[in-house]
Order: sequence, then structure tokens, then C-alpha cells
Amino acid sequence: MLVPSDEVTINYRHGLPVITLTLPTRSERCQFTVKPVVTTVGAFLQDVQREDKGIERVEVFATDGSKVSDATLMEVLLMNDFKLVINNTAYSVSPPVKDKLSSEHATEMEDIKSLVHRLFVALHLEDHQVRKERELLQKLDHLKEELLPLEQMKARIMDSAEVKTSRLLWVGLALMSTQGGALAWLTWWVYSWDIMEPVTYFITYGSAMAFYAYFVLTKQDYIYPDAKDRQFLHYFYRKSKTQHFNVERYNKLKEDLAEAEESLRRLRQPLHLRLPIQEINDKD
Repeated sequence: MLVPSDEVTINYRHGLPVITLTLPTRSERCQFTVKPVVTTVGAFLQDVQREDKGIERVEVFATDGSKVSDATLMEVLLMNDFKLVINNTAYSVSPPVKDKLSSEHATEMEDIKSLVHRLFVALHLEDHQVRKERELLQKLDHLKEELLPLEQMKARIMDSAEVKTSRLLWVGLALMSTQGGALAWLTWWVYSWDIMEPVTYFITYGSAMAFYAYFVLTKQDYIYPDAKDRQFLHYFYRKSKTQHFNVERYNKLKEDLAEAEESLRRLRQPLHLRLPIQEINDKD
């Protein structure tokens, strides 16, 4: 049902628009003073619903039938005609035409709006930063509590893997020493070099084949530090599986911790807190 425009009127009082409409439950007129620069359509509609609890639906539509977003500023809404829908009743609203400002006056108004915005940001920036810092600190404490038992378990697994890797390296050295001693004994005490030379050739050729097989399987050259790290990881993941250590969860927590610490560091930068560098360093 479309109601004539005189049911919802808009007048300017002290430079601010005053919207007068009839509340459906009490059938009485009510005035709403809005600040068009900072008030949004959603905030205005919430004020209307708070004033009359019997209002179940309140929306604003443009003249072409498209819905106006709740984030739209009232200043933009009041530039053109619109429809205000309360429950099942639609009100046609025609805002009064404001006197066109001169270019100089318009520039002054824009400067005032910009100044008001900067003042609003300056007054609320500190509260926002304090609240954000508190949230990040709580998140850091929570992540550190979750990581503490995992760090302890990881340290034990790494110690075990390091011991096994070092033991394997010493075993390899012992086998190579035993092989060299055996070849020397066979060469000088049992047989001669003419007999042992083909044996050493095939031993060398077999070692080359073993290194090539390592490359085929791992797609890496057989470099001692890399081979040691690979064997360490092998022991680490095998031990983690037996100890039920969730490596993926641990890595995810470490990434979240690093991200939270970086966010906190950026939040505490002197340019954000408007503090000198020495003062922010003392705070840390």
C-alpha cells in the first residue's frame, strides 16, 4: 500500500534534517534528527525500530524499486526521492531541495567534513589500537600455550633423531675403515695387487652405481650435509608418527604465531602509535 508523501516529511532545523513520520503501533508522529555526514541508512532504520517495537520490517527503496544499502549515508539518500517501507506500508518521500551552495561555500563545507573525519579518527584511533593490541596479546598467549607441549615433544624427537643420525654416520665411518683395512690386508699379506686391482675396481664401480641410484630415487646429488639432513628428517618423521606428534598442526600454529607477532610489531610502530622511536623501544 502506497501512502501519500505528507505522512513522512523532512524539514531542516539548525542545518540538520528532521524526518517526521507516524509510528504504526501508537499512531503518533515522531521526529528523527539525523546527521547526514555520519549517519547511515542502516543506523536511521535501527533508530526507527527501537522507537516502535511493533515494526517488523523497515527498508528504503529508490524510486526505481532498487533497495538502498544500509551503508549508504543519509546525505546521499536525501539528495533524491525515495520510498520508506514500514511493515507493509510504503511511504513516498520527497526531500526538500536545499539551496545550492556557492563553490567557495561548498569548498569550505568539504574542508569542514574532512576535518571532522580526521578528528573522529584521531579520537578513536588510540582506543582501536589498544583493543587490537589486547586481542593480539591474548591470541599470542593462547598460541604459546598450545605450542608449549608440542615444542617439548618436538625437542625430544629432534634429540632422538640427532642421536640416530650421528650413530649412522659413525657406523658408516667404521664400515669404510673396515673396508680399507680389509683391502690392505688382502693386498699386502694374502694376495698381491695384481689380484686385488680388479676387486677394488668393481668396489669403486659399485659405489658409483649406489650414488647414481641415490640420485635417481631422491633427485638430489649425494652431498654429505644434504644426505645427513635427509636421514635426520627420515628419523624425525618416523619418530613423530610413533609419538603421535602432529607436524602439520605444529607448523600451522607456528605460522599463526609468526603472523600475530608481525601484526603486533606493525601495530606498535612509532608512526601508528604516534610515539617517538625511543619510547616505543622502551615499551617493547
